[in-house]
Amino acid sequence: MIRKFIFFVLLLLNFISYSQYSFEGHIDENIEGKTVYLSIIEDFRKLSRPYLEQIIKKTPVDSLGNFKFQGDNLSRKNRIYRIHVDECSQGVLDSSHFLGRCENSRSILFIANNKDAIHFPTSFADEVLCEISSTNKSSEAILQIDALKEEMAFDFYDFRSEANHKLNSKKWFKTLQEFGKNKNEPLVELYVYDFLSDKRNETYSYYLKDISQNNYYENLSQRLEEKYPNTVFTTLYQTEIAIDKQLNSKNKHTNKAWIWTLIAGISLLLNAYFLFKYLKTRKNQKSITLSKLTAQEQNIVNAILEDKTNKEIASDLFISLSTVKTHINNLYKKLNVSSREEIKQLLG
Repeated sequence: MIRKFIFFVLLLLNFISYSQYSFEGHIDENIEGKTVYLSIIEDFRKLSRPYLEQIIKKTPVDSLGNFKFQGDNLSRKNRIYRIHVDECSQGVLDSSHFLGRCENSRSILFIANNKDAIHFPTSFADEVLCEISSTNKSSEAILQIDALKEEMAFDFYDFRSEANHKLNSKKWFKTLQEFGKNKNEPLVELYVYDFLSDKRNETYSYYLKDISQNNYYENLSQRLEEKYPNTVFTTLYQTEIAIDKQLNSKNKHTNKAWIWTLIAGISLLLNAYFLFKYLKTRKNQKSITLSKLTAQEQNIVNAILEDKTNKEIASDLFISLSTVKTHINNLYKKLNVSSREEIKQLLG
């Protein structure tokens, strides 16, 4: 441990005297001669694996398994970098294999600038490219976020219920966003954003809701603009949140229109149903009422519904005027009405 500390102090002093970056570490002496690649990542949507266009330097692994990148050609401001090595034999390498689609590929993401001295030691379990010792306090942040993401995965998959999903989405959004913000490095926040807003992740649905009600995203845009103006990743981020907000707004209006259309449709169906039920009930009531009347009384009711006078009814039915009046008086009693108009309302 003391040796490692002395080595790092000497490395730091050497770095300060020459004012240049130095990224060095240990892979495995068994892969002597293998090439280690250094990449810079300007497009944060290409963080998942190495891309050919990202590579800016390469160096071989020496006989002891060590590698080193050194120079003064990097940005003076922080950027996200990747160190990558493919341990497979030369005979099976092709373009697809080279891009990290291999179980034997090793890589690490970190934040650095042209002034940093960084060491990638072998871990206590002899794992490589999984620890960082750096002069830049932001270098290890990506590894720390990856550790938080593993904790998050356990929380999500312990119980795959909808309630658990909503609870953990809210919890981990706040946890990851606050972690990034507390690092005081917008690139760290950008790494968090890339994960939370990824359509393939469990968090995407919550992100769509969060972006419409949380001013965090505008604040991050301002922090990126202040510290990293005119950069690819700042422009890409600002474009993305503008599009997502616009789409979210349209979806809200569309959803509202759809809801009102649904309500109107249901209302029409209910009105039609109640009207049908009312007409059917009234028809049944009319049939029941008419069944209580004699045949002659039904004839007189039909004549009343046709607005015929007593004389016209007597003439049509070949009965006297007084008989018509008697039948009408009986109808009033049976139907519990007091006028022709009420008969029309009841049986019309």
